[in-house]
Amino acid sequence: MFREFREFIARGNVIDLAVAVVIGAAFGKIVTTLAEGILMPPIGLVMSGVDFSSMFYVLESAKGIPASLGEAKEKGIPVVAYGQLVTDILNFLIIAFAIFMIVKQVNRLKSKQEGQPGPTTKECPQCLSTIPLKAIRCSQCTSAL
Repeated sequence: MFREFREFIARGNVIDLAVAVVIGAAFGKIVTTLAEGILMPPIGLVMSGVDFSSMFYVLESAKGIPASLGEAKEKGIPVVAYGQLVTDILNFLIIAFAIFMIVKQVNRLKSKQEGQPGPTTKECPQCLSTIPLKAIRCSQCTSAL
């Protein structure tokens, strides 16, 4: 059993997965710091300091209308606390956009380092056939490009 476990651990896939998890956790901290420290302050400034997390809808007003979400919870008033969901969705979108921008830049740098040539073909706007990038006339429909 120990030998099987050792063979399992020695496989490249498990080690690669472990490295990916550790690097992913570190990368997650970077992205979170980028979102919270750099992207969120200007967005908060533009939105005039609106705090979505404290927004709620009162379901039953028989016990009165609370001034805050904390007061509603304290008094046991049923509310739909949608504000935290809005905040979490905004945070997700900001973090997803930050990851997109980082991955886009890494891919751009990676393609430059590998020296991969750019595309050599394009599509004809008239007939959508594939033609060489330097072509000035389509070989299929003869339209001028």
